[in-house]
Amino acid sequence: MARLWFLAFVVLSCAFASVVLAKPTFTVVGKVYCDTCRIGFETNVTQYMEGAKVKLECRHFVGGQVEHTIPGVTDKNGAYTLVLADNHENEICEVVLVESGMKDCAEMVPGRERARVTLSDDMGIPANVRYANALGFNKDVPLDVCKEVTKMYILDDDE
Repeated sequence: MARLWFLAFVVLSCAFASVVLAKPTFTVVGKVYCDTCRIGFETNVTQYMEGAKVKLECRHFVGGQVEHTIPGVTDKNGAYTLVLADNHENEICEVVLVESGMKDCAEMVPGRERARVTLSDDMGIPANVRYANALGFNKDVPLDVCKEVTKMYILDDDE
């Protein structure tokens, strides 16, 4: 009987340890777009970009050395998914634009070339999926419809 209790204790201890010591896996999702009007944000005429290259980069707080780099490419909807295991509470993690998927839309939008994500399960976020802000490139020549788009957002100087 003592052996049975000991065996049950060992099994339960192993199960508990595997749950407590399990390393989380984080999934980072986001999109890359072409700013077809060159106005700095997504609009109703934004094109989401297939084939854009991005990377998830985690740098240590102290010293700034890169600890992890995960490359990714956008699909036909301009979406990417990057997966990284373990907690990274001592690192600054960002999704960074690497290369455009469109020849006529290759200039990075200032302020939209990187998006910070928190990859730690100690920050009060219950799920392990993280949504990065959209990253963008500027179209070389704005679309003809952009004058109307700027009026919709009251961004023109005529009013």
